[in-house]
Amino acid sequence: MGITMQSSTKDARINTRSIEKKEESDLVVALVGNPNVGKSTVFNALTGMHQHTGNWTGKTVSMASGYVKAYDRGFCLVDLPGCYSLFAHSREEEVARDFILEGNADAVIVVCDGTCLERNLILALQILCLTKNVVLCVNLLDEAKKKHIEINLKKLEELLGIPVIGTTARKKKGLSNLLRAVLKIKKRPPADVWNLPENAGRSEEETAREIVRHAEEISRTVKNEAGESAYARDRRVDRILTSKAFGFPIMFLMLLGIFWLTIEGANYPSSILSEFLFRFETPLLQFLDFLPAPLPEVLVLGAYRVTAWVVSVMLPPMAIFFPLFTLLEDLGYLPRVAFNLDKCFKKCRACGKQALTMCMGFGCNAAGVVGCRIIDSPRERLIAILTNSFVPCNGRFPFLVAVLTMFFAGSGSVLSAVGLAGFIVLGVLITLLVSYLLSVTILKGVPSSFTLELPSYRRPQIGSVIVRSVFDRTIFVLGRALVSAAPCGILIWICANVMVGDASILKICTDFLNPFASLFGLDGVILMAFILGLPANEIVLPIIVMAYMSGGTLTGMEDLIGLKALLSANGWTAVTAICTMLFSLMHWPCATTLLTVRKETGSLWWTVAAFLIPTIVGFTACFLVNTIENILL
Repeated sequence: MGITMQSSTKDARINTRSIEKKEESDLVVALVGNPNVGKSTVFNALTGMHQHTGNWTGKTVSMASGYVKAYDRGFCLVDLPGCYSLFAHSREEEVARDFILEGNADAVIVVCDGTCLERNLILALQILCLTKNVVLCVNLLDEAKKKHIEINLKKLEELLGIPVIGTTARKKKGLSNLLRAVLKIKKRPPADVWNLPENAGRSEEETAREIVRHAEEISRTVKNEAGESAYARDRRVDRILTSKAFGFPIMFLMLLGIFWLTIEGANYPSSILSEFLFRFETPLLQFLDFLPAPLPEVLVLGAYRVTAWVVSVMLPPMAIFFPLFTLLEDLGYLPRVAFNLDKCFKKCRACGKQALTMCMGFGCNAAGVVGCRIIDSPRERLIAILTNSFVPCNGRFPFLVAVLTMFFAGSGSVLSAVGLAGFIVLGVLITLLVSYLLSVTILKGVPSSFTLELPSYRRPQIGSVIVRSVFDRTIFVLGRALVSAAPCGILIWICANVMVGDASILKICTDFLNPFASLFGLDGVILMAFILGLPANEIVLPIIVMAYMSGGTLTGMEDLIGLKALLSANGWTAVTAICTMLFSLMHWPCATTLLTVRKETGSLWWTVAAFLIPTIVGFTACFLVNTIENILL
């Protein structure tokens, strides 16, 4: 064979028992392909999206499996992680390679992009060196047609000696032939396998070059490009979106637009949802009246009220932000963001993929931490995890927008969005600075290289966008937030209602923290609100209002004019507002994010570091602003 490989360590092995056969005659079919070739679209179309997704034992790369019955035969489809090669340089490549090497699949469907055939054939030829049971699926033929690219599928089939099926997966064209082709290859003799000529002692690098040469040669033989209008259009757009002059301004404007839509769109549904949820408080108190006092109030005015507040404040922005983010991902713009920021992160000795995980943090820092799995280097993955909280999640957006509007932007949502985008840029700069400091201190190292594909611009699949953003991101993040919100509500109620002498525990704590907090331009109430807001950033502002009004339950004020008057009466100035926003931008991650860091790193030490690093940076920034203000005055 052309490639000889050793099985990787136990960490990359797959639990084959997770592949459920309904009958002994069922065939296990692996779907393999480069990222962005429509492999998962093929998978979903064949299975009807009735698949289950999860982290199988011994790995951290997400895969999906599904079952389909066709031609009186059952097929167990396994959607392997997207990879560019079987020369394992990443966990995705290790998992795909080991699955094929260990003989877990009866057949392999290699999905290729018809617009980039030569690059995709590299993986196909590598797989053909390992197994004869291969079907080549040339997908995205509609995109190829737009680029005036014609592929001679019959000629390609002759050259490779395997079935070649052309498809347009998003329109479900040609998919019915894929499984029929799988049944046919089971009857082919081993002699039909394509084999790579090689000399004894050929190195991995030499073998790789030989495969690339064959892929280019085959592609030139079967592909006819009558024109490149669509391809040229993509490159013209890229010359603008990734240029030094326009790349970063366009990114800023794009960010500004997303935040404006999120802010404007979330206000009304948040208000409706809040009114709906809080309507159940009185019936719940009456229902729980049989419990001894003060347990009903603890459960309803404490646990339920905080949970309802988190849902009403957190859900609408996420329901807007995540689909917009996923839309950019589906459109093909996010790889351009990573391309623009790659040099910045490389100068900081970090990985360019951190740009993508940082963007995910805008929706939720916990989701951003999970996204750091795409970074192969353990050192760079830790840097990305430890710095992800420097970009504010949507839980901090309402607080930042409220303070910006009250003290600096008036009632203009556009000005609020501009101010918020400015704080985001500051967060990105701090992320770069701290990434560099970590890279030259406790996480020393040289930045690794990675393959960054700039896929063709495509029309987003709205249905897929909604499903992925709602189920994979919004519900996942909201579920984790709710787990910590209810216990926090009980703690807040206890602090606000249990009296020690003439003062509540909350009042005693805020008075105790006041001298320390004043060094940073804050006060004891603000600092205590951030401490109690550890489970969810959404409740920081209501806790501040509750403490200033000496209330016993979480309180909100919809009128920003009245809220500004309350804050000003308690000593807030423009400097207080700036320091509070800076601390909101740079302070300890929420409990959900910390739990995620603990799970992803498996280390209590790195979880503590994820807590301390942004906290120290936040206190330092506030101290500098407050000191400068005191000197000037």
